[in-house]
Amino acid sequence: MPKSLTPRLAALRDEIHGYAKEFGLDFFDTVFEMVSYDEMNMVAAYGGFPTRYPHWRWGMEYEQLAKGYEYGLSKIYELVINNDPCYAYLMESNPEVDQKLVMAHVYGHCDFFKNNFSFRHTNRRMIDEMANHATRVRRWVDKIGVEKVEDFIDRTLSLENLIDQHSPHIRRNPDPRRAEDELKANERVEGFKVGREYMRGYINPSEFLDSQRKKVEEEKQRAKKFPERPQRDVLLFLLEEAPLEPWESDILAILREEAHYFAPQGQTKIMNEGWASYWHSTIMTRRALRDDEIIDYADHHSGTMGTRPGAINPYKLGIELWRDIEERWNKGRFGKEWDECDDLRARRSWDKKLGAGREKIFEVRKHYNDITFIDTFLTPEFAMEQKLFVYGFNDKRNSWEILDREFRKVKSKLLQGLTNFGQPIIEVVDGNHENRGELLLAHKHDGQDLKGDYARETLRNLQSLWRRPVNIITRYDNKSVMLRFDGTNHTEKKVEL
Repeated sequence: MPKSLTPRLAALRDEIHGYAKEFGLDFFDTVFEMVSYDEMNMVAAYGGFPTRYPHWRWGMEYEQLAKGYEYGLSKIYELVINNDPCYAYLMESNPEVDQKLVMAHVYGHCDFFKNNFSFRHTNRRMIDEMANHATRVRRWVDKIGVEKVEDFIDRTLSLENLIDQHSPHIRRNPDPRRAEDELKANERVEGFKVGREYMRGYINPSEFLDSQRKKVEEEKQRAKKFPERPQRDVLLFLLEEAPLEPWESDILAILREEAHYFAPQGQTKIMNEGWASYWHSTIMTRRALRDDEIIDYADHHSGTMGTRPGAINPYKLGIELWRDIEERWNKGRFGKEWDECDDLRARRSWDKKLGAGREKIFEVRKHYNDITFIDTFLTPEFAMEQKLFVYGFNDKRNSWEILDREFRKVKSKLLQGLTNFGQPIIEVVDGNHENRGELLLAHKHDGQDLKGDYARETLRNLQSLWRRPVNIITRYDNKSVMLRFDGTNHTEKKVEL
């Protein structure tokens, strides 16, 4: 069971809290609890929450984390929950310098959770909500049986990324009442033109107008698409339209809600970890470190920032980009004059002494996510300095190699990996394909093909919820292809679009 902080750690928490406030961080109340390494692995296996619905994957993830810690391959320094108040866990076996580092890091996360726009619509009572979800699922387990419920969760978890992660911020579909009013106005049946008003009843009798209205309505029903426009939130479409049993609808709604809760953390991984790392570095090096702690701090901090070829470390990329933004706005290295300067010597010595860097990073922290962060602030100079290249694995030499150094391709590769978490964008196009009740999906092809085995398993799991054949249109070798699963067999055919 988690324990309260010792008097010494409580004093350190108050000290770090004061430093964080001094630097201008604004966060929810934060509750720190002490746990053993085993308890830390348990909480981490649950995704950071103390209580989750029953499922075998939590045990699998716990085993992986426990073995990683036991063999010295990995160690969890901190866990923090986006909640109000925020909850954070400290490992009781950590030395004092690590506890201070973790506290400073946590306050950075909590500031980001509270102020970044991506988290504005998240449930700030998610600890209680997760416990409610667990209770609801356990009730269905008692009523339906563990095997049926667990099998349904298995299939649904494979679909949890088929949500519209941007839905809290934009409206893709028009206001239904306004759209209905406009439709009715466009459908008004007036009959033949009448030169004299007194002749209207003879030329356009009510029976004739009624028959015309009926024809218009029939045409509208025939032309009406279902859904009217492509639906990116596939799970929502299944909730509203699939022939699910009550227990299936309830569990699907739970998993969809949790997927939406975690989505902003995926959308801001680089910014969030970079922001927290920036502040733990700032607080520790400028305020909290004692002389005898510097070596241990440097060792642990550098371990967190380590990067291997072909991979992105969000901590390292994030902290360096935040520092770069701060330096650029402190020295005035932005704007038209800077962009048009092609004198390398002048660019190296450029310093207008604006001192606006700290104000700028607080502004960026509020209004950006990873995609807009990278797209707006990644520069050729930064990419070169951080050795950001397009890497590839050479099978013949059995080693990673630089494939491309061109900045545009490096940036494009980064953004591609961040868009929709690097996963394919799938939309529902037709819920009554060819008037047979089949589900038709479309893959928005961006140059990356669907993996065949993944696509087939996804179709299988979708079909188990839709109860009718499921199709998806994608592209292979620049040719449109429709993949289909009817509940028994997988088929594939070329289509013309």
